[in-house]
Amino acid sequence: MIPFGRGICYSGYRQGQSPRTGVYPTDEQVLEDLRLLVPHFDYLRMYDTSEHAESVLRVIERHRLPLRVMLGTEPLGEISNPNCPWGGLHSPEEIVRNREENLRRLEKLTAMVHRHPQTVLAVSVGNENTSDWHPNLMPAEVLASHVRFLKSQVSVPVTFCEGGHFWREKGEAIAREVDFVCIHSYPLWHRIPLRDAIRHTVSDYTETVSRFPEKPVIFTEFGWTTQANQQMDLSQVGEAQQSEYLEAMGRWSRENAVTMFVFEAFDEPWKGGNDPSEPEKHWGIFREDRSPKPFAQTLKRI
Repeated sequence: MIPFGRGICYSGYRQGQSPRTGVYPTDEQVLEDLRLLVPHFDYLRMYDTSEHAESVLRVIERHRLPLRVMLGTEPLGEISNPNCPWGGLHSPEEIVRNREENLRRLEKLTAMVHRHPQTVLAVSVGNENTSDWHPNLMPAEVLASHVRFLKSQVSVPVTFCEGGHFWREKGEAIAREVDFVCIHSYPLWHRIPLRDAIRHTVSDYTETVSRFPEKPVIFTEFGWTTQANQQMDLSQVGEAQQSEYLEAMGRWSRENAVTMFVFEAFDEPWKGGNDPSEPEKHWGIFREDRSPKPFAQTLKRI
């Protein structure tokens, strides 16, 4: 289990940069970002083994920043998901190729841990890959086998990150293998109003602890977007609401010594489609231009 700390998810892509195109932030841009975050956070979470992740590890070590990084890998789909609106269909031939690539990605993740043993906090074998909407669905038993493989290769804790509901519904095989359980909670996606959001998030935690009492549980994502379209209840979306929710959850985190990773450090314009109001673009506590939103202006130790 990782020690209690203040965490935030970090994806530093700016206008014109994207993991889809392979245009990554420079080391200088990463350093600018990390200097904004380091007074307030102990841990960063990153999602893949791209050059961006390598850059972050390199910058932290070169400048001796007091940050540690939770790394992950993004597996490709090994189950075809025709119900996914974002292209979840995989032919049998593609699934075979994906299995081979997924093992290569685990090996790359292992190599990164070995190169940066003091900076890597923990590793995850995937992100929400058992959610029924995901374009890259994975069998729980395969993810469990990936956990076992990584545990045989690295000395840092190994986990998997998933929404609380799907952990409790499909996660038993994975939970048996991980060192700790990582949950996500997003009241806004469930159209839960702000007045009930804290209770909903805490319930995600307590229900998961009850389901897996033998495992430590942390949050690797929780947050509140500041702009959205009709996918959400627009009356509940905004910067003031983000501040209220994150500040309340920060108090709960400290009082209960539960590590929580805020989603997300910076707005991500590269995500989603052409609608600038899509909620996925606006979870940051800083805007894409690095100006702080109200929560970041009065950031407390969370």
